[in-house]
Amino acid sequence: MRNFLLFSLLLGVTFSFVIVNFIDFQDDFQLLLDNSGPYIGVEFPKQLGFTGDGIKIGVIDTGINLNHPDFFSQDDTPRFSKGYDFVEGDDIPQDTNGHGTQVAGIIAANGQLKGIAPNVEIFSYRVSSDGESVPSDLIIKAINQAVEDKVDIINISLGVNMTHNKIDQAVNNAIKQGVVVVAAAGNSGPDESTIGSPARNPNAITVGATYNNRDSSMVSTLEVDGTQFQVLPMLGTDTISDPISTEIVFAEYSRENDFEGIDVKGKIVLAERGGEEADEIVFFSDKEIFATKNGAKGLIVYNNQPGIFFGELIHEYVSEDYYPTIPTVSMTREEGLELRKIIETESSATFNVFNHPDFIATFSSRGPVSPFYMKPDLVAPGVFVNTTSLKNYYNITSGTSYAAPHVAGSIALLLEKNPEFTPHEIKSILVTTSDVITDQYKDEFGFNEGGAGRIDLKKAFSSELIFEPSKLMFNLSEQKSSEEYEIMIRGINNIVDIQKVEFSKIDNIEFDYRVENSSLYITSKLIDSKTGDFETRAFITQNDIIYQIPIVIKVSEASIVILEKENELTFQVKRPIDWEYAKITVTNSKTFDERTISITPKKFDSLKLYDAGRYWIEANVRNSSGTFDVFEFYDIKEDLSEQKPIVENSVLPERALIILGIIFTIVIIVGLKFRKRNY
Repeated sequence: MRNFLLFSLLLGVTFSFVIVNFIDFQDDFQLLLDNSGPYIGVEFPKQLGFTGDGIKIGVIDTGINLNHPDFFSQDDTPRFSKGYDFVEGDDIPQDTNGHGTQVAGIIAANGQLKGIAPNVEIFSYRVSSDGESVPSDLIIKAINQAVEDKVDIINISLGVNMTHNKIDQAVNNAIKQGVVVVAAAGNSGPDESTIGSPARNPNAITVGATYNNRDSSMVSTLEVDGTQFQVLPMLGTDTISDPISTEIVFAEYSRENDFEGIDVKGKIVLAERGGEEADEIVFFSDKEIFATKNGAKGLIVYNNQPGIFFGELIHEYVSEDYYPTIPTVSMTREEGLELRKIIETESSATFNVFNHPDFIATFSSRGPVSPFYMKPDLVAPGVFVNTTSLKNYYNITSGTSYAAPHVAGSIALLLEKNPEFTPHEIKSILVTTSDVITDQYKDEFGFNEGGAGRIDLKKAFSSELIFEPSKLMFNLSEQKSSEEYEIMIRGINNIVDIQKVEFSKIDNIEFDYRVENSSLYITSKLIDSKTGDFETRAFITQNDIIYQIPIVIKVSEASIVILEKENELTFQVKRPIDWEYAKITVTNSKTFDERTISITPKKFDSLKLYDAGRYWIEANVRNSSGTFDVFEFYDIKEDLSEQKPIVENSVLPERALIILGIIFTIVIIVGLKFRKRNY
C-alpha cells in the first residue's frame, strides 16, 4: 500500500480577518516587502551589500509560477527553473495553486517586489497540485532531492498535527548534511499542542506567525475593575487615539428596540451575538449602527455559543456608504456572561483598540510538542504579507506559511556573510538574538506561543556569540532542589568577554552563574515547593549586544535517581515514598528510538544503552492518589554501538512481542503437521 499520509499545505487562513487582494502595478513602480521586511531588520544586511548571492534555497511546496516577471533575471532568463515536479514526474515544477509562488516571492522576488534575499538561487520541489494534501513519500523524496542538489536551506510550509517519524528522519538527515531546515508551525492555533511534523522536529527551525507592521495589525484590550478580558477587533473597525474609560451597559442584542429605556450615551455597549430567536439574523454592522445612533462610544459582542469568533462589520449585505463609527470587538460567550455579572455591581471599564505588530496571530499553532524541548523556536510576520501571485500580479496573504520564508530568506543573508555556519549555529544565533514579544496587555508571550520571540535580523547580523545549547530546561523537585547546566560559547571573532548575566525573576526559583573560559554555567535552585512549569530568560551582555537564553523549569512532586554502570541504566524512585509502579521511557534524542521498562518496589529492571549521546528520560510514577511525571536528561559518553545486538528485548512493545509469539506458535504447528505428512 502506498505511503499516503496526507499533509495539509499551510495555505493562508480562513478566519474572517484575512483578506487577499490582487494588485496591478505600473512598470515603474517598485513594491517592497515594505512592512514585514524592514520590521525584522532586513534593510541592515542589504545596506551592507548582502542579498543572498551564492546561496541555494529549496522550496518544498506547490511549485512556482515560472512565468512571474519578478522571477526573471535582467537578461530575461528564468531564475527559478531548477528543481523537480514530483507530482508530474518532470523537471518543470510549474505552480497551479499559488501557495508555492507566494512563499518563493517572500524569499527571493527581485522585480517590482523585493524579497528578503532577492539574489538567492531557488530550487522548487513540487509535491502538490491542489494545495489540499501532500503524500508523505513525496515530502521525503523532495527533502532527499534537495540534499542531493546541495541546497543550503530548505523551506517547508506544510505539515500535519502529528508526529511522522520518516519525515523527521529525512529532516534530521538533511541537517546532518549541513542543510538548514525551516518549517512553518501550522495554522491550527490557538489550541495547544497543534504543531506536527516536520515543524515539531527538535532540529528544525520552527516559525510561528505574528501580525505585521501595518495599520491592519490591530489588537484590543478591555479591563474591568482589574480583570483583563480577551477581545478581538472586528473586521472594519479602526484604532482609537486614546483609551475609552467609561461604564458598560448591557443592551441585549443591540437591536433598535433593545435601547428603549436605557441610557448608553458616552458608554460602552455589551450585547449578545445574534438575536432572541435561533434563526434571527442580526448583522454586526446593524448592532454597531444602533449602538452609535444611541450615543455609545464602543461595542462589545459576546458569542452566543462557546468559544471566540471573528466578526465582520464590512460584508456583502452592508450598504456601500456604511463605515463603522465606534470601535467594535468580539469576545467568548464564557467571558461575556462573566462580564454581565461583573457590571451588575461594577461597570467602570477601560477599552482600547490599537496597532500591535508583534501580536501572535490567533491561527498560529502552539506547543508544547515535548517535555524535552520547546516549540516553536521563534516567530516572524505572517499576517497581511505582500507577495507574488499565480496570475503574475501580487497579493496580500496570511498564514505561518508566509512567516517561515521570512526566516529562510534571513538565513540566506547570514550564510552569505559566513558560509561556515552550521544549522545548529544558525539556529542559536536566531534564537538568542530574537526580540521578546508581548501581548496586548504587555505580558510576555509564553514559549509555547511565540518561542524565543520575533526574529531580529539586524541583531543576528551583528551577533558575536554562538551558544550551545541556546535553550535550557531544568528538572527540579523537593528531592533534587538544584541543577547546573553548561552553555558552551563560541566567539564568532574568537572573542568571548561576557560583561553581565541577568535573569527574569521567578518567585520560587533563584539562579546563579559563573563564567569559566568559554563556558557559562547556570544553576537553578528551588526555594519553595510550588510545582508546575515555569519560564524565564537569561540575558547575556557582551559589547552592548544583549543575547537571551529561554529557560523552562519543570518542578515535579516525584523524583527519581538514575544510576549507570558500563552504559546500563537502573532507576530508583525517591518520591513519592509510597510509590507502587513506574513506567520509564528512554528516548534517543537523535534517532527518537524509544525503549520502555516497568518497575515496582519489588521488581527492578535496567536498560543497556549502546549509542553515545543525550537521552530523554520520562518516568510516570504511580501511587494510590495518582500519577506523577518526572523528566530528566542523561548523557551516555561511551559509544558501544558495535556491541549492539540485532534485536533487543526491550525495543519491541509488549503487543508486538505477543503477536510475534502467536506467529511463531502457528509456524511451529504448521511445520509439525507438514512434517507428519512426510513420514
